[in-house]
Amino acid sequence: MSMSVKSDMPVNKPAVIGPLMLDVEGLVLTESEKITLSNPLVGGLILFSRNYVSPEQLFALVAEVREISPNIIIAVDHEGGRVQRFKEGFTPIPAMATLGELFSRYPEEAIQKAKDFGWLIASELLAYDIDLSFAPVLDRDHGISSVIGDRAFSNDAETIIELTSAFIDGMHEAGMVATGKHFPGHGGVAADSHHEISVDSRSLNALEMDDLSIFRSLISDKQKVDALMPAHVIYSSVDTLPAGFSKKWLQSILRKDIGFEGVIFSDDLSMEGASVAGTFTDRAKAALSAGCDMVLVCNHPEGAQEVLAYLDGVYKNDPASFANKRLNRLRFNVHKRKNIYDLQNSKRWKNTTRNV
Repeated sequence: MSMSVKSDMPVNKPAVIGPLMLDVEGLVLTESEKITLSNPLVGGLILFSRNYVSPEQLFALVAEVREISPNIIIAVDHEGGRVQRFKEGFTPIPAMATLGELFSRYPEEAIQKAKDFGWLIASELLAYDIDLSFAPVLDRDHGISSVIGDRAFSNDAETIIELTSAFIDGMHEAGMVATGKHFPGHGGVAADSHHEISVDSRSLNALEMDDLSIFRSLISDKQKVDALMPAHVIYSSVDTLPAGFSKKWLQSILRKDIGFEGVIFSDDLSMEGASVAGTFTDRAKAALSAGCDMVLVCNHPEGAQEVLAYLDGVYKNDPASFANKRLNRLRFNVHKRKNIYDLQNSKRWKNTTRNV
């Protein structure tokens, strides 16, 4: 099967990208999934390991999706370590904690590797017409969160800022936006928000001095981080709602105080940490009202359809009334992307994979 990608594609014209990101079940699209993806209010698709068996199959799946919805944002959690959805045919990336360990001994080497990791992850995904990886993780590893753990670059805020800044530079060089997570920091709670309602009782001042300083630094550095994903964690001294449903966190602190201008994704609304907001419709309403630009519903087709029905009712099949220009910034820079064959034959790819 041919896997070439035209390198002379025109720059995508601005389009109205809907506020819902969802997933699909398998290696090819079902007829019902094709109908769902054709709805203009579905602006994003997230892929998982179950959607991948080989480079050829992935290329065909993405092409099929693009045929139905050319401007849809295609994403994946592809951080390296234990969160790397595509394995065979992709370069295995170590957990980011290895960079923090290296930084303590050889900081310049660690910074260069961080940049190389960011470039490599982004370049390989872009070669398959995948727009973004939800990376990097900006959380601190406080040693108590199993869901974060070695996904974090370090337990030291300044080390994280140095390494993630370089990682983002690498992603940007490849042409991919960077999505930092999980604002304002998930590493301070033991509970896994995928399966439990998570509460962090630290004061705002304590969070500011600790985890939040990482996000503030990267945003103040010329808006280096392009998008953010808030945590499904209740920071009880600040608000009774998880950060992703909180106007105080997203509008008052993130937008107004810190000055973030990029995209805000909700974390997956099917997670247990989101259940405090009610039904899937209630969760979507709360997240969008709080300030999220796009909401994710993963691994729950019924929940995704419930949210889509709600959005259809709100926008009455007129997606232009949604019109969020921030979402257009997420699509790849076609001038930076190589097809997979050209990429793997490039000197940069060969040198980088050898060093990994």
